[in-house]
Amino acid sequence: MKEKIKKAAMAAGAGLGVVGAACLGAYVTTRYLMSVAMDRREPELVKQANKMISGAKNVDHNFWDELDRASEKLQARENEEITITASDGETLIGHWFEHPSPRRIIVAMHGWRAAWHRDFGTVADYWFDHGCSVLFAEQRGQNNSGGDRMGFGVRERFDTVDWVKWVNERCPGGLPVYLCGVSMGATTVLMAAGLELPDNVRGIIADCGFTSPGAIFRHVANNNLHMIYGIRSVFADAMFRQAHSVGAEEISTLDALKKTKIPVLFVHGTDDKFVPISMTYENYKACASPKRLFVVPGADHGMSYYVDPKGYEAAVENFWRDFDAPAEEAV
Repeated sequence: MKEKIKKAAMAAGAGLGVVGAACLGAYVTTRYLMSVAMDRREPELVKQANKMISGAKNVDHNFWDELDRASEKLQARENEEITITASDGETLIGHWFEHPSPRRIIVAMHGWRAAWHRDFGTVADYWFDHGCSVLFAEQRGQNNSGGDRMGFGVRERFDTVDWVKWVNERCPGGLPVYLCGVSMGATTVLMAAGLELPDNVRGIIADCGFTSPGAIFRHVANNNLHMIYGIRSVFADAMFRQAHSVGAEEISTLDALKKTKIPVLFVHGTDDKFVPISMTYENYKACASPKRLFVVPGADHGMSYYVDPKGYEAAVENFWRDFDAPAEEAV
């Protein structure tokens, strides 16, 4: 009997050891992945693993060549570099392009590990040609803005409000303002929709936004990195909370959109492997304000304008036409 108990205890101890080792392994990998997700300094491995993280299967060299060309063109265009202090004291950098006869203002928020001139290079000329003054923000924790970590929209939503205040001080005439974002930038402006914004913020254009930090972590881990998220979700949430004082699931676009009155144009490509189009469908369903949906068949992440520029422009022009005017005058 004693021998059986001894063997059972040894087996249990071995089992606990295996579980402990598995948990330790999950913790170590999660810690590294959260560093990849949030830290300003990009680990060298990320540069090699971008295709795996984004879930891209095929490389469209024409798209990347066009992105490079447009990025260089926009970056070289004369602009005014703006520095502001965010509500939490962080220094933020933006780039102001003032139209000589503006009809509206765009506040543009770029995505994760991206840049203002890269995410918006292809669409910038269209905006400029259609009467838009544009403030291209540099998101905190990236490029020239301050901050050690990226917040996946949780912290950046407040920065969006600060940038809107700046453009209204710069252009006090009450021109209509539109918040535009791609990927994490789209999530940023959608989360900002739940905050108090000036009345002249007439709309949001959100291209391939995700629903929450936790949701995109789970999708990338399970579907692109082929890891079982499981216990990693607990570690990831704790690490995100340590960095940003809230859990990875506590702030979401869904909650913001349920209470917003700001019209939203949702844009997404059907072949997006980084941020699944199902998240835009969730956002669209949750949105309580006037809303539009523009879906581009065959477009991968952030490629909607490249794949169907005419359709994209028509959707945006209809959106401007209907919401440039104050709400009581809008169609």
